[in-house]
Amino acid sequence: MNVLLISNSTNAGEEYLRYPLPEIARVLQSVREVVFVPYAAVTFSYADYERKVQARLSEIGIRVRSVHRAADPRRMIREAEAICVGGGNTFALAKKMQEQGLMQAILGKIRRGTPYVGWSAGSNVCCPTISTTNDMPIVCPASFRAIGAVPFQINPHYLDANPEGHAGETREQRILEYIAANPRRWVVGLREGCMLHCTDEGLRLIGSRPMRIFRKGREPREVRAGDDLSFLFGK
Repeated sequence: MNVLLISNSTNAGEEYLRYPLPEIARVLQSVREVVFVPYAAVTFSYADYERKVQARLSEIGIRVRSVHRAADPRRMIREAEAICVGGGNTFALAKKMQEQGLMQAILGKIRRGTPYVGWSAGSNVCCPTISTTNDMPIVCPASFRAIGAVPFQINPHYLDANPEGHAGETREQRILEYIAANPRRWVVGLREGCMLHCTDEGLRLIGSRPMRIFRKGREPREVRAGDDLSFLFGK
């Protein structure tokens, strides 16, 4: 396994994919071309998304090819050197991936060691389900089931804030609802500017901010870069 799961593509005031680019380069160090899944794009075209990612990955010498151009997207995934899945709307992403049979194809590639990089929705779909996304269900996928390459759930863009005058649920309250209904599942609140690198050797948090951990029957707690995260894999 060589999986990089990024909370967000862009930090405030920075260029697109600027902060995670060094880690992306490390994960893709022997790769010349990635297959890109752009289906989380809703308000702009898949072609525009492909060009946007290509502009950044060109800096590390990598060509980007989008599955939306393929006559056989599953075959394109099966033959990929590496796979990138971009952020956007998780429901739109899951629906299209399910329709094209990409979830299972990607899982098979990850299990064989093919590098995978996802950000935001692209991180969420690597989990067992998409149930901890922040997005509106603008379309209806066949199910909430996702790739399942990792056994825990990620909530990308995790926020602690409860703005003054806001009477709705906080992000933590929504996650507490999820674990009440799914008591056997860990949930990771991955704050912006942070990412998880998953390999056969273990799981590593990258970033200057801690990660918030949730599980039914346990108090939410913070973990930091360098802490042991093996419990998320049941080890």
